[in-house]
Formats: sequence, structure tokens, C-alpha cells
Amino acid sequence: MTREQILAAIPHRDPFLLVDRIVEWTDARIVCTKTFSGEEDFFAGHYPGFPLVPGVLLCEAAMQAGAILLSRHLAAAGEGRVPVATRMNDVRFKRMVRPGETLTMEVELTERLSGAFFLKAKTTVGGKTAVRFDFACAAAERM
Repeated sequence: MTREQILAAIPHRDPFLLVDRIVEWTDARIVCTKTFSGEEDFFAGHYPGFPLVPGVLLCEAAMQAGAILLSRHLAAAGEGRVPVATRMNDVRFKRMVRPGETLTMEVELTERLSGAFFLKAKTTVGGKTAVRFDFACAAAERM
């Protein structure tokens, strides 16, 4: 999937767009990747001399992948809305992520109740889990 298609699916933009590529996309599941180059500004202050991707950004990357997944559902309903995170549950950080590593974000839609979506996310690096969590989104009107 092209960068233009990613930009059309979600409102996120640089420097806060955390999805580089979509590997797989069905109605209920999406797999995306993101590589951190090491040049991102946050590395200067997040463990100087031992740079790590902040855990909150690992979660955000997975939630952006989830937003792309949900964009088809919202477009099909003709709602003109965007998904906005409403909660995160059972967040488990399992592995540090360093500059130059590529994240693979797998997000699955587990349930939809009206304008609420419930998803399960797992982010890996080299096949090893970095973070996993459940999250929910609500459909919000575009401004």
C-alpha cells in the first residue's frame, strides 16, 4: 500500500505518522510496519547514550495501524468519522525497541458495538513481542 493511501486512511501526519507500510489488510485484521531510523528527535532525550523507542510510541504505532483498519469500516458506513482511542487495557511491554529496528504491528478487530470498536494489538521486532495490549476506539466526527 502506498504512503498516499495510508495518508488517505488516517489523519496522522509527520512527524507523528508511525506507519510506514501495510503488509496485510482484511476486514478484521491488519499488519503494518514501522522502522525507526534513529534520527527521530525523541531519541536525543530518551535514554541518551542508550536510545530506546518510548513505550507510548510503540502503543501509538499499533493504534494507528488499528485506525487504518477501522477506516474501511467507517467509510463503508458513510459516517465521515475517524477512530479515536478511548482506552487501553492489559498493556504488557516485553522487549525494548532500539533505533534501526523494524516494528511489525498486528491489530485485530474483536468486536464492534455501534460506534465503539474493540481491538487487540501485538507489536513485534524480529518475531519477538515488544508490546501487546487491548484497546478501544470510538468513532468521532472529523473537524
